[in-house]
Amino acid sequence: MKPASYIASHLRTVLKNGGSAPHTKEVEWFFKHEVKSRGWYTQEIRKVARRFTKVLKHDAGLPYLIEVADQLFQGEVLEEKVLAVLLLERETAAFGDREFRLFEKWLDRIGSWADHDGVVHSLIAPMLVGDPKRQERAFKWARSKDRWHRRATAVSLIRVARAKQSFAQIQRVTEALLGDEDDMVQKGLGWLLRETAKADPKTTIPYLMKIRERAPRLVLRTACEKLSSKDRARILAKSTARTVQ
Repeated sequence: MKPASYIASHLRTVLKNGGSAPHTKEVEWFFKHEVKSRGWYTQEIRKVARRFTKVLKHDAGLPYLIEVADQLFQGEVLEEKVLAVLLLERETAAFGDREFRLFEKWLDRIGSWADHDGVVHSLIAPMLVGDPKRQERAFKWARSKDRWHRRATAVSLIRVARAKQSFAQIQRVTEALLGDEDDMVQKGLGWLLRETAKADPKTTIPYLMKIRERAPRLVLRTACEKLSSKDRARILAKSTARTVQ
């Protein structure tokens, strides 16, 4: 079998030659030129991922597939990172501490919320469900100077929230991030609270009422998106919460 770097290089060529120039401009404009794009739609990248995952896993095994993905996630092109995640998204049940540490290192390579949320929500988050030890490890990211690590502390718990687990840990993360002024962190925290409210409104709504005077407006607005108009109005009414400058 050829080295993983060879397969990764081949996949980069596939992405380079198969994209859409107009869509490239759209993506780069949308991300304010913070990312480099090849102009692929996610559903098309997913087709590539499924084809290569099946072949590589069958011929060389899961460790080899992970190595290919790791090679891809070292680049600066958005679609390369998306493909890396999609190659592995169906394999999380087979992952252990070694893979968790690898994905933790991937956080150092994040360039935008798109590749961030792919890694955290699709790969890291499933590994936190029912695992307090990993939840505690993710909590430590809340103290990072890097915005993407702090956002990951919240986003990594979304699947835990959907499973109606660890509300105490969700509260703990919320308290740790509530004073964060970074809009990406606030949106991530709001997303977590929105999913928590959808899964367990009876517990979450009173908590949102409790923190509404301290929570940034962006966090509250995001957290309330799926609530009834009555509950949303009650939480947002007469709030003196801070806004992002």
